Amino acid sequence: MPRPIEAIVHQPALAHNIACARARAPDAQVFAVVKANAYGHGIERVFDALRAADGFALLDLDEAQRVRDLGWRGPILLLEGCFETRDLELCSRLKLWHAVHHEQQVDWLAMHKTHEPHRVFLKLNSGMNRLGFTPSAFRGAWTRLNALPQVDEISLMTHFSDADGPRGIAHQTAVFKEATADLPGERSLSNSAAILRHSQDPAVRADWVRSGIMTYGSAPDFPEHDIAHWGLKPTMTLRAKVLAVQQLREGDSVGYGSSFVAQRAMRIGTVACGYADGYPRHAPHGTPVLVGGQRSTTIGRVSMDMLAVDLTDLPAEGIGSEVTLWGQGPQGAVLPIDEVARAAGTIGYELMCALARRVPVHVETLG
Repeated sequence: MPRPIEAIVHQPALAHNIACARARAPDAQVFAVVKANAYGHGIERVFDALRAADGFALLDLDEAQRVRDLGWRGPILLLEGCFETRDLELCSRLKLWHAVHHEQQVDWLAMHKTHEPHRVFLKLNSGMNRLGFTPSAFRGAWTRLNALPQVDEISLMTHFSDADGPRGIAHQTAVFKEATADLPGERSLSNSAAILRHSQDPAVRADWVRSGIMTYGSAPDFPEHDIAHWGLKPTMTLRAKVLAVQQLREGDSVGYGSSFVAQRAMRIGTVACGYADGYPRHAPHGTPVLVGGQRSTTIGRVSMDMLAVDLTDLPAEGIGSEVTLWGQGPQGAVLPIDEVARAAGTIGYELMCALARRVPVHVETLG
């Protein structure tokens, strides 16, 4: 039989979460963000569940081609735009919308020969200081684009740096409002954190929102709020089985480096999951897991192919028991990926994207 570990992608949860984004921003159209191979879930695995979105947003042309190959004929937005002149040829062929965030991208458009003008999203650096034109350069870029026959429609966008925290978005929405005053075109401001936390703010009401991490069942402002607070559902489960059981005496150690030493008699299970499967090696002793749907913790150091869990207070569990590393467990139990990520000193995004290719992935389909 195959090694007893698998990941499950839950299409019903994906559809639920994208519906939550639409409900939070009822006056806007919704981009489902599927960058990084749909945050590690696989574009082909999530596509059917996200067809209710109004468009897809991603980074690279290969992923755009895959979405088109799946039959999508609606909008696809390249969030980082083109990386060189010839990318515009594929944008024309695939009918892609693309961000414009620096002068060279405007130059490439000016040299591009096309029969069909492009839809571009002119990006403002409103304070993130990552991509985008500064406020002082923004109108000049808009004027250049507006004069090009290669450009059909100019939309306006920015990205929030602190929508998930106490600083909030007011400092950036003020910049955006001033820089875009009286300019025509559709607007796109809100990422997942802004959709969830600031959708009632008139300053963020726009034509398009970009539903990213919330689509995949992670709370952008965890631990202040968890997914239950926002009504989201886990979309990826990583689960494995117990391979062996060991009885520890006081003073016995577990795993490499003997980093864990039992302070009492214990019963532990060895699980078929390690850092080569995408589980974080730096997850410390005490990281939460579910065993048979019941809460427990890891024990000792994570190895390449195995980790240990505490079975001391779970006498009914043993070899063959199901261990949920994150996601949806038995009997309706849930272990949010955010909890595991926090214990490991990272964020849920990283764990999703780190799922290893050797882990078999199954899909819970709609209906």
